[in-house]
Amino acid sequence: MTLSQAIEQFLKYLQTVKNASSHTIRNYSLDLISFKTYLEKEISPSKIEKRDVRGYLAYLNYKGVSKRTTFRHLSALRSFFKYLIRARVIQTNPLEDIVSPKLDKPVPKALSYEEVERLFAQPNVSQYLGFRDRCMMELFYSSGLRISELASVNRMDIDLKNRSIRIKGKGKKERVIPITKNAAKWIREYLKHPKRFEEGKPYAEKDSDAVFLNKWGHRLTTRSIDRMFKRYLLMSGLAIHVTPHTIRHTIATHWLEKGMDLKTIQVLLGHSSLATTTIYTRVSTRLKREVYEKTHPSAKKKLSEKE
Repeated sequence: MTLSQAIEQFLKYLQTVKNASSHTIRNYSLDLISFKTYLEKEISPSKIEKRDVRGYLAYLNYKGVSKRTTFRHLSALRSFFKYLIRARVIQTNPLEDIVSPKLDKPVPKALSYEEVERLFAQPNVSQYLGFRDRCMMELFYSSGLRISELASVNRMDIDLKNRSIRIKGKGKKERVIPITKNAAKWIREYLKHPKRFEEGKPYAEKDSDAVFLNKWGHRLTTRSIDRMFKRYLLMSGLAIHVTPHTIRHTIATHWLEKGMDLKTIQVLLGHSSLATTTIYTRVSTRLKREVYEKTHPSAKKKLSEKE
């Protein structure tokens, strides 16, 4: 079996057995054909060695291909050769000891407090649904929730007296986190909003457990909340810079700037690893300046004290 035949067989397997999307199949096809083209001659898959793969990686690097794209090429090759092992086309995997390039974690963007205020000013709070949207924004920013967590909040999860909320995060892990006085006020007013209980209206409450309801009185979905945030980001002129998830990054950055320790931020955000939380230290230039001023031996010297 030639390499071309093996690639064709693998792509057919992805389509018929794995039911992969046309987009996925196309990407695999492009990456595998790129590898075949690099080899410059038709070859049996069993003849491909580790040095061929290493040479291909060096070629991609020479061509200036990014780490992320190289990672994708390697991922396609790994899937391909694992399939050939299972199909008994080859006996040894040339990628067995090949290490994938370490991807740099992108630094999350964050809004300034002024930009947060601009975003929060977009909903028309004189209207019932606009009031709901502002309430969601306040809670979102108050506690750094994920959009999926915001959608799943129930009345019984909120303790307005003690200003706390119980969240079911990733892996069904529960955490109890505080909410601000302002967020508690908005939630209290939204839950007793007269429009919520207006009989005969399509938006009247039909799900008594859910906190945030759609225009038909049922629980808002994650997708609907995501669309809502994107709409307001467009209205505010901030959409070119950020996504709805940016607000979660924003509150974490603001917490850090106000002196909250990373371990507490980790717990509040529901991160399973502190390493995930540590990335926020790369965001705040203000924090870096404050740390510099506090720790540099001569940073606080007055002009008269200097030589």
